[in-house]
Amino acid sequence: QVQLVESGGGVVQAGGSLRLSCLVSGRTFRMLQAGWFRQAPGKEREFVTAIAWSGDSTTYTDSVKGRFTISRDNAKKTVYLEMNGLNYEDTAVYYCAAGFRWPLGSSYAYDYWGQGTQVTVSS
Repeated sequence: QVQLVESGGGVVQAGGSLRLSCLVSGRTFRMLQAGWFRQAPGKEREFVTAIAWSGDSTTYTDSVKGRFTISRDNAKKTVYLEMNGLNYEDTAVYYCAAGFRWPLGSSYAYDYWGQGTQVTVSS
């Protein structure tokens, strides 16, 4: 059984930074792709970024390139999302996801989802 628990969300001023963490339970973490999705009020869930199980492949949606960085620590079974230069459009519930399939940018790749953590960017 794989469970994901996100943390690190909160309220931040525009231009600020946050780091989200996703702790993944289960013995198969090293083989899991991992990604972050987000859902803003009144909008559909969208892909943000993902990292392959090996850590040597990452992908980002265009709106966060150069501002967000995904990483993973297999020893700690944790995936991180470093977010810099936050703006109002980044306000959303952020979900961590894990799975075994490709492509990384599709929700199809992920079987396991966290409960989400709220990120609010104030102007």
